[in-house]
Amino acid sequence: MASSSSLTLSQAILSRSVPRHGSASSSQLSPSSLTFSGLKSNPNITTSRRRTPPSSAAVRSTVIRASAATETIEKTETALVDKSVNTIRFLAIDAVEKANSGHPGLPMGCAPMGHILYDEVMRYNPKNPYWFNRDRFVLSAGHGCMLQYALLHLAGYDAVREEDLKSFRQWGSKTPGHPENFETPGVEVTTGPLGQGIANAVGLALAEKHLAARFNKPDAEIVDHYTYVILGDGCQMEGISQEACSLAGHWGLGKLIAFYDDNHISIDGDTEIAFTEDVGARFEALGWHVIWVKNGNTGYDEIRAAIKEAKTVTDKPTMIKVLYLLHLYIHLVSFIIRFTELSSFQVTTTIGFGSPNKANSYSVHGSALGAKEVEATRSNLGWPYEPFHVPEDVKSHWSRHVPEGAALEAGWNTKFAEYEKKYPEEAAELKSITTGELPAGWEKALPTYTPESPADATRNLSQQNLNALAKVLPGFLGGSADLASSNMTLMKMFGDFQKNTPEERNLRFGVREHGMGAICNGIALHSPGLIPYCATFFVFTDYMRGAMRISALSEAGVIYVMTHDSIGLGEDGPTHQPIEHLASFRAMPNILMFRPADGNETAGAYKVAVLKRKTPSILALSRQKLPQLAGSSIEGAAKGGYILSDNSSGNKPDVILIGTGSELEIAVKAADELRKEGKAVRVVSFVCWELFEEQSADYKESVLPSSVTARVSIEAGSTFGWEKYVGSKGKAIGIDRWGASAPAGIIYKEYGITAEAVIAAAKQVS
Repeated sequence: MASSSSLTLSQAILSRSVPRHGSASSSQLSPSSLTFSGLKSNPNITTSRRRTPPSSAAVRSTVIRASAATETIEKTETALVDKSVNTIRFLAIDAVEKANSGHPGLPMGCAPMGHILYDEVMRYNPKNPYWFNRDRFVLSAGHGCMLQYALLHLAGYDAVREEDLKSFRQWGSKTPGHPENFETPGVEVTTGPLGQGIANAVGLALAEKHLAARFNKPDAEIVDHYTYVILGDGCQMEGISQEACSLAGHWGLGKLIAFYDDNHISIDGDTEIAFTEDVGARFEALGWHVIWVKNGNTGYDEIRAAIKEAKTVTDKPTMIKVLYLLHLYIHLVSFIIRFTELSSFQVTTTIGFGSPNKANSYSVHGSALGAKEVEATRSNLGWPYEPFHVPEDVKSHWSRHVPEGAALEAGWNTKFAEYEKKYPEEAAELKSITTGELPAGWEKALPTYTPESPADATRNLSQQNLNALAKVLPGFLGGSADLASSNMTLMKMFGDFQKNTPEERNLRFGVREHGMGAICNGIALHSPGLIPYCATFFVFTDYMRGAMRISALSEAGVIYVMTHDSIGLGEDGPTHQPIEHLASFRAMPNILMFRPADGNETAGAYKVAVLKRKTPSILALSRQKLPQLAGSSIEGAAKGGYILSDNSSGNKPDVILIGTGSELEIAVKAADELRKEGKAVRVVSFVCWELFEEQSADYKESVLPSSVTARVSIEAGSTFGWEKYVGSKGKAIGIDRWGASAPAGIIYKEYGITAEAVIAAAKQVS
């Protein structure tokens, strides 16, 4: 057996490292497996018992030899880590230099934490970036994306090969200028606008906590992974991060670990000009555990220890603020400026670490170093290699992640197979969530309506659909921005997702629209079968438009339930009455803008929204009651536009009336009057422009025949865009000015959103 002294030293060395979550730790290794070069067994110790006590000189000799060996091992390990960290830095430098575009500063400063995360801590499978139980990583400071690309490359991800690094920011590249999940497997979420990433990470961590609470068993922990995120000063300044991080603290997301790259540099210069708050104190007040790492440049053990500490705090998210020791000869001016706030000669992390002339300055934030400074940096960091070169020992060291990752996934698959035998019902639900395969016949749960069904606001009809879907879709969850009782978005069979009840499915976001949208993006991108919805008043999409745009860009199928969709909400007035919003979302790529007119169209909108997992959907819903219209259908709504009623023949009506939402009823009334006068009138419901455009040319011609130019549209919103469908000879009735405060009926009359106005316009264009 090993000597007592060598065992103690071995354990000491092992205790310095942070074990991969779920991997073997020092306590799981037998003493005989601990073999270190230069350490020899004491000849006076046998496998049974000690024969004679060693002399004090022998003990001293053993300790000295062991200590020397340990020191050698530590130096070797540290040298390889240094080399790996510099490899990351120079891959970033070289890629930015070749592109003559990009942000080298963050990768140069954050390389140590990036190395430790991807090489020592995180669990993932490079050959299957979508393995369910992987740890998630989000680079919220997305401009520093070459850090992530370098890490993915070293770890063995097929999406980022050497040629991809060399084509950084170029046409068709897998390494675009910000991390994009739809371009680069291994990138979890799209992070361009600052603050979105940390909010997405909150959604990812929420999903893990929710699924773990629902599916883990005392004898089977099947959901168990962490979410790591790197964010910078810009992310901290954006209001969305405050919204999301406030919720993360409230929800107690203990498996969310954020690294704050506090480098005090932004595009305009030192953040001192605009950002002087105590971020650590703010996060503590938000309910986070806060750790300071005082040497983020070379203090690898400090970073490891911080992660280890963060994992012991299970009831709070953790923010690790990474600092570095002050070098007075470089930063004397900065030190003098900040002297009153420093007590231990510490400032923020070094942006552009290693660059002798540009480190710790805004000039390294968003542009290439330049050939001269690159050579100076190579000399300064002792890097003799050609651009994009990965030294063989670094390459060999990182190569283990491919077989390790495959083994991790295989082990989890075996574990899940055992779980499936014991808990078949739960396994089937979890499999639906992890694969995105919807339960057979789920759509049959959607309610249907007839003209005899009572009139109701589409927000109320939406609630009926939400509750029907909650019963059949395992991954359906969501909530409202403090408006659940007005948006009608509570799932009645579930309680609230809270810190101590994470298995529940009603999410209480509070008055945080922007954070709400971005958190839902994270939930949607965690697993293909998670279907999040979120709700507020339609006009307040202004507050969450940034997150909704990222939903569309990153193919996150969030369902946005937007009520109070027009001037029909009445007395609350123009601040609450959306005018331009329908047009603005119709202009946004890859998003479906629904405005259903009754129960069947609302059900049809939900059916499409559930099926379109890579396209977000917006449902604009009424506050006022609307009748259930004859001719409406789920199938028609799925086509975007369809014929609701028609008394013409040969596809040649005298006039076509087109309506959406609450105004479709007005078009129907106008058609009835025109038909009494002998007119052949077609009424078309245009519930979703985008879906209509997806239909075949023949179908579109059958609904809107090109030979019929007499067309009138009516919608209580901006007329912008309607000329595409009514043509130059048609007329669009709408609102191109602000709303007003008054009862809905009066506002509609004053603004000319009436059947009389439609009749007059129809006669004018016929």
